[in-house]
Order: sequence, then C-alpha cells, then structure tokens
Amino acid sequence: MISRRRFGALILVCLVWLLALPAAAVAAVPLMPLSEVRVGAQGVARTVIAGTRIEEFGVEVLGIMKNKGAVGDLILVRTYGDVIDRAGGVAQGMSGSPVFIDGRLIGAIGYGWSLTDQRTAMVTPIQDMLKIFEYKSPPPPVAAPTDQAGDQPEDKSAAPPEKNKGKPPVADQPAGKSRQLLSTPLMAAGFGQNALAYLQTHLKPLRLSPVAVGDPPSDIAYGDLEPGSAVGVQLVRGDVSLGALGTVTYVDDNRILAFGHPFLKRGPADFLMTNAYIFTTIRGLESSFKVGATGEVIGTISQDRGAGVAGEMNRFPGIVPLRMNIRAADSGGREMAVQIVQDEEILPILATASLLNAIDKAVDRTGSGTARITFEVAARGMPGETYKRENMFYSPENIAESSLAEFYELIAFLASNPHNPVTIMDIRADVDVSPERRTARILSARPLQNTARPGEAIDIEVKLKPYRAEPITRTVSFTVPKEQTAGTLNLSVRGGGFFSLAALLKKVAAEGGDAPKPSRKPPKSFEEMIKDLSSRDRNNDIVVELPGAVEALEDGGDKKPKLKLGESEKAAADREPAKPEKPAKPKPAGSLLSPRKADQKKKGFLTTDYIIEGDTEVSLEILPVGKP
Repeated sequence: MISRRRFGALILVCLVWLLALPAAAVAAVPLMPLSEVRVGAQGVARTVIAGTRIEEFGVEVLGIMKNKGAVGDLILVRTYGDVIDRAGGVAQGMSGSPVFIDGRLIGAIGYGWSLTDQRTAMVTPIQDMLKIFEYKSPPPPVAAPTDQAGDQPEDKSAAPPEKNKGKPPVADQPAGKSRQLLSTPLMAAGFGQNALAYLQTHLKPLRLSPVAVGDPPSDIAYGDLEPGSAVGVQLVRGDVSLGALGTVTYVDDNRILAFGHPFLKRGPADFLMTNAYIFTTIRGLESSFKVGATGEVIGTISQDRGAGVAGEMNRFPGIVPLRMNIRAADSGGREMAVQIVQDEEILPILATASLLNAIDKAVDRTGSGTARITFEVAARGMPGETYKRENMFYSPENIAESSLAEFYELIAFLASNPHNPVTIMDIRADVDVSPERRTARILSARPLQNTARPGEAIDIEVKLKPYRAEPITRTVSFTVPKEQTAGTLNLSVRGGGFFSLAALLKKVAAEGGDAPKPSRKPPKSFEEMIKDLSSRDRNNDIVVELPGAVEALEDGGDKKPKLKLGESEKAAADREPAKPEKPAKPKPAGSLLSPRKADQKKKGFLTTDYIIEGDTEVSLEILPVGKP
C-alpha cells in the first residue's frame, strides 16, 4: 500500500531517474530491403521466451505475400529450432522479433496463424517499419499531473492525434476469413477477479484480453533494449499494472521499433514504454502466448501504426494520477494509487476498473452493502477546472461495481465530450463501504399547512421507513413558484434516484396521450452540461417538485400557452398569456464545488443518511396574490 504522499514522491523520483537514463547504446544494424529477400533463404530470429535472455531460432523464407500486410507486402516464413519447440510455435508476444539473413535485418515477425502447428509466420518488412519514424510525434501533455516535476514544453510542430475510427487490428494474427482472430493479451498484475472480469468485458470490443499475472521479480537487471529484447506497452501502473508485451525489432540511438503490427493503431500515441520480464511461454491449442509482466518505465510509445509501434527513450508520457482511499466498516480499508495513460477511449474503463479493484480488495467480500462515494476530478479545459460529486448506493448483490456508474459516466463525458478537449490532471476517490443496508422507503407525506401563496416557502413532512427500523420523519422545504396560479397544486415527493411513474402518467394525460414533442431549444453548452451533472439529484435526497409542465412548441407561428399539470389546452387558452421573458444575461461559471442550490421554481430537497426509495404526492391550495 502506498500513501498519497509517498506515491507523489515516487512519481517525482521516477521522473528524475528517467531523465537521467542514458540513451540506448546499441548501434543500428545493417538492413536488407525486401527486393533482396529470396525464397529459400535461411536466417535467424531473436526473442525472449523466459526471463530477459534473448535467444535465437531458425527462419526459412517461403515466399513474398503481395499486399497482405497492413501497409504493404509480408514475408512468409517457416520457423524451427529448440526455441520454437519449447515455445510451442510462434507465440503471441513474439511479435516484433527481428529476423536476420546474413546478418542483415529484413523485418519483424508480426503475424501468425491459429489452430495450426503455429510454426508458420509472416514478417513485416523493415522498410515499412522504418517509415513510422517519419511520422510526427504527438505533443507532450497540455498539463502534466501535479505530482510530476514541471511541465513539458509543447512541440508545436507535432500533428494532432488521429482517432481510430474502426476496430483495431489484432496482434499476431493476419486478417482473413479462414483465420480466427485472437485478442491481444494484456498482462494484468494486482487486479482481483471482479476487476479483471470488468476489464475483459469492456476491453473486448478493442480485442484486448487481460490475463492475470504477478509482478516481476524485484532484483531483475534488465539492461539496455536491443533487437530481440522484451518490451512493454503499459496502460496502468502503480499498485496495479496493465500492459501488452512484444519484442524490440530495431534500435537507433534513443528510438526503437517493435511489434511489427499495430497495438491499437492510434497513430500518434502517448503510452508508457517499459522493459519486460517473461515468466514463461505457454503452449495453447489455438495459439501459444508469453506470460510476463511490464517492468520499469523507460520512455514513451509515441507512434502506433500499421507496421508496428515506435518508442522514444527518456521521454515521459502524460499520465492521470488516480488516488483511492477506501474505508470498509467490517475489514478496515486501504489506500491505493495508480497512473493511467491519457487516452480518451480507454481512460474511463481503466480508471473505473482500478477503483473497482481497490474497493474489492478493501472490502474483501462479494455481496450486499451500502457505499458512500465522493470523487473529485481536476481537469484543464473544464469550467471551474474541478468537479466534485457525492452519492450513496445500495446493492443486494455487488456493492463495489454498483457504486461506480456515476464515476465512469463523468470520466467518459470529460474525456470524449463534443465541445472542447479536456486534460484530466488528477482524480481522487473516497469510498466508505458498509455491509449494513442503509435504505428508507417513503410511507407518506403531508404539508404542514394546507394553503400557501405564490413565492411562499412551505414545509413538507415526509414519513420514512428505514430498513428493519422504526419509522422516522424528515422535513423538506419547498418554495411555491411566484408565477403559480391559484387553485390546487399537486407536488411529487420522491427519492433522488427514484423515477416517479405517477408523474409521468399525469404528464402524458395532460398532453392528451400524445408522445412528447421534440424540444427546439438549442443544444446545451459544455458549461450547462457540467452544471446539470453537478446539480443531479442524489440517491439519498428527498425531492419535492412539480411533476412537470409541458411546454408546447411553436407550430407555424402559432404560440401555444404553457400547460399546467392536469390542465387542458382550452383552460390554458382562457388564461391571460404570459409576457415573454427577457433573455437571461450570461453568468460566470463559478466553482463546481459550490453547494448545490435547488431551483426553487421546480424543486426542494433534503439530503439524508439513507438511500430513499419510493414516491408519493401531496396537495395544497394556492391562494390568489393580494387576497386574504
């Protein structure tokens, strides 16, 4: 367990150490262009199948497959030798293994076939891989995390990141109907069963398949990267680790090429590059694969292209620190901290899985319970630059996973919002978990006065029945809207996370049974959407509100009046039309950490120590303004 202070210091130490690393001292090797590769030529390939020791195996060229690869031709080869026998054929994780003929590099093993003897492979030509160096690297992060020592200067010559609009190609497998596509294994260290299952489900569309492994031995001397070394593309590090393994193909000063195929095909990328340790290589019926762990951070994977990935030594990528403090009533608790790559598509998944894992390990059980979660997100490009949310959750089955829906929703919204880029700089989460069921059902409600005037505040007494406890009462204040007409006013009383079916039915009845018409209001701004998230009802709120008024749309210039709840169009037409409202003047965003304020024209609320279930209604008589 790492404290927040120690984790921050660790980031600083790691950064200083990274900047002090010498550039890879391995000289570039001689190359053989594809035009000189001949059928029948014999050569060797290099890879690691256990530990960190590079071993060689035999390769024979069988042919040139035109336009087969992601960017061009592929070299068809047969592999043989003791290394291949022990590995069970060409294994996942061997991708990137450099192939040499007469001491000259022809390319990297990038693809193989499943459900075969797994000794036949396809090599991505080195001339196609070298083109990756010609792409511009992404700029350093706009804002470095607060635990990182100093901001990195922006590379203004860099091109903007590309988006992967389609599904990523699959590592170690060629495209083709006759060939089964396999997922790219991700070595997952420190993740429990529930978090691992979550990752497997949510990363499956990207054809990434997490595999549970342990941390590497602490006394490993990795040495400099060279052709044949194991290398990692890490997505999460800290108290847990998640990353893919491959093999280094080519080293040129502080630059490397690896994989021989894309990882996620992001184009410009900003992933953690690590050295790696291989526990063993496992034979599989469908395909063999290396089981290993990512090691020390040594740079950045800056390009993720069709012919492979490129990395830069001594350059630290942008990361998102996530600090988690979990308190469990029956098992104590723990603090955990991780760093996650700044990738808008997978960041929400990885952050949620990390928090789920922390809760699971702190609680150390599966089952029912109540969770109170508070999370705070600091982000550049977001109004107020800080968002804080508190809520309570109950689940009869799995409280850890059930409590994280809002957390995922916010991170996903910020990362991929359609308005402007947002750089998430820091995430903090505090979670209190109890095996106790902290729920209460609404039994009844009554106003403490039977009459009121527009603009007057009234108190509503709500009777609650906590789970396996005696009934209690709570009082909620509600302010009658100033524009409310005289007559009977019906109010909905509900739990903050409860949808009132009665209110919906009445709303439909007021519309004559027709489906609601689409709104002609302009799309909400980023600021408005953030405020909506900030003001959303909490599950432990008692909410008193107008069931809702339906605003009719203009149709051919005919302006229809607003309908009050239960009011017909004819009755609404008999009323004097309201004067058009003046457009509101824009107001500054202010801090999103400010206490919630109920919109007194619509609702009142009271936050409790219970998750509120159910709903009911109350009625009161609204007196005319100025009359006794």
